[in-house]
Order: sequence, then C-alpha cells, then structure tokens
Amino acid sequence: MSEVNGIDVPSVTAWLENNVSGAQGPFTFTFIAGGHSNLTFAVTGANGARYVLRRPPLGHVLASAHDMGREHRIISGLQQSAVPVAPALGYCDDSAVNGVPFYVMGFVDGHVIRDAATATAVLTPEGRRRASESIVDTMASIHAVDLGEAGLHDLGRHEDYIARQLRRWYSNWNSQKTRELPAVDQVHDELLKRIPAQGPATIVHGDYRLDNCMSITAWSTTTATSWPYSTGRSARWAILSPTSVC
Repeated sequence: MSEVNGIDVPSVTAWLENNVSGAQGPFTFTFIAGGHSNLTFAVTGANGARYVLRRPPLGHVLASAHDMGREHRIISGLQQSAVPVAPALGYCDDSAVNGVPFYVMGFVDGHVIRDAATATAVLTPEGRRRASESIVDTMASIHAVDLGEAGLHDLGRHEDYIARQLRRWYSNWNSQKTRELPAVDQVHDELLKRIPAQGPATIVHGDYRLDNCMSITAWSTTTATSWPYSTGRSARWAILSPTSVC
C-alpha cells in the first residue's frame, strides 16, 4: 500500500469502507489540487467506484477558511435544491483517522475551464454558449435557495450584511495602508450614508468564478443519474467551493 502525502491510507481506507455505502478497498488516491487551498484527491475503489476526498492543506490552517464540516454541510443542504452539486457521501470529524477532518463526495467527470485554449478544446461553440448561460443560471439558483428548506438557516449571520462588509474592508485598509489616501476615507463615508435596506438573507458563493466551477456534459445515462442536473449534452456547472450566507 503506497504512501500518499496528506492521506493516512490504512486508516482512511477503513473509514471509507465503514462509512461510505458501496466503498470497497484497496483505494488509489490521486492528488488533484491544493496548495494554500483545501487539498482535493480523486479516490478510486477496487470495484471502480470513484469519489472525491477534501481535506485542509498541510501545515498551519485557518479554521474559518478550511472548515470541512461547513463545506460538507452546505453541499449536503443543497442536494435537493436546483443548485448542481456533487453527492455528499460522508464527513469525518475524528482527527484520529487522518489528522484533520475531511469529507467525501461523489466523483463528477467534467472539465475545469481555466483559459480560452481549454474552452476551445473541450467545448463546441454551442457548448460554450450553453456553459456561459448555465454559469449565470447556477448563480441565480444559489441565490434562490430557501435556507430553511436546505437546513442552512443558522449557517451565518443574516443581518447588516453590507454594513459588515464595509466595516471589514475599511478595517483591512486601515490596518495595511502604507500612506494616507483621503479619497478612500471619503468613499467609505459616502458608502456608509447610502447603505440600502436589506432584503431576505440568501446564499452567496465566496469565490464564484469560471475555474471554481466544473463544466459537465452528460454523455450517458450513468453520468446523468449521478449528475441529475445535466441532461442530454448540455454543459452545466458544478459548485466546487464553499458558500456563505448573507
């Protein structure tokens, strides 16, 4: 059994077999992405079943930025919504298993579009049009989620969102500025006077951009079943990063 940096293979194997329905070892763990972000591994079981495991980065982490329980809870809460997310399969908060909490979701095959060359290579002109429309539709679906129905009503503070954002960014500016810029203070003061009345709380994605989503094309019934928001061959988008309430 080969070693994988960031994965205690024997311990995680036992956990997967005991907690994820149908999971059968031995498993192969393939690093997908990481760095300062959460580490993501593709996991393939002996029976060919594929999963994705997410854990915090190695070394020092910020609890608020690498909260696996929160990320899993959001994905779980969105399962029955119109937001396309991967199936949430399990969460482990026992650090004895892998040193840090982690969660597992279903593997969804698709493309992360990071540049024009990739978009041209993997999507037809019609596919690119549909993908562009779909990423907007997905954002609208996120904002339309009923927090109560999703079980996410207590996920975060609901009141004074704009005022809190303004305080945060002005505080960041004052703590890091290297010279005085009166224009910044004036803009802050004018924005403070113009904070609109807040409407109902909703969910927003903390880093919504093209390469934090995945373009999915349903080529077979199996893919469409495991990814119910894709139909036919229309490109759709999956949410890969955590969201927050505002």
